[in-house]
Amino acid sequence: MRLAISEKRVKAMLFAIGDYLAGGLIGLATAFLVRILIAPGMDMVIAMLIGMGLGMIVHMIVGFLLAPLLGMFETMMPGALTGMYGGMLFAMRDSMGAGSSTLTAALLVGAGFGVAVTSAMKIYDRALRGPVLESDV
Repeated sequence: MRLAISEKRVKAMLFAIGDYLAGGLIGLATAFLVRILIAPGMDMVIAMLIGMGLGMIVHMIVGFLLAPLLGMFETMMPGALTGMYGGMLFAMRDSMGAGSSTLTAALLVGAGFGVAVTSAMKIYDRALRGPVLESDV
């Protein structure tokens, strides 16, 4: 017995996976740049401003590169939140010296934050629009 999956459903699934990968990539890149530029003991306000700026730059570059493939709204909205808030949070954490002890751990936290923000945006979008009924007409 073979399960038939429509091409439309496969495309929707690939777009959803791409959205989560984009969010993870933006979070990872933001955490990487913040880890490189923010030193423990740096003034927290300055660190957070630098982190937010770095996150905005990362989200704009990655977002514009991936938007033709995944869609502008689906890439840029979660990316903006991941870049700005992630940059501030990662910079605050690193300036206090309370961050992850290794670069790999910091990158995993950044990627996880990006995926979590993307997931929250998808849940919020679903709550606003309600269930979407599809037809194969």
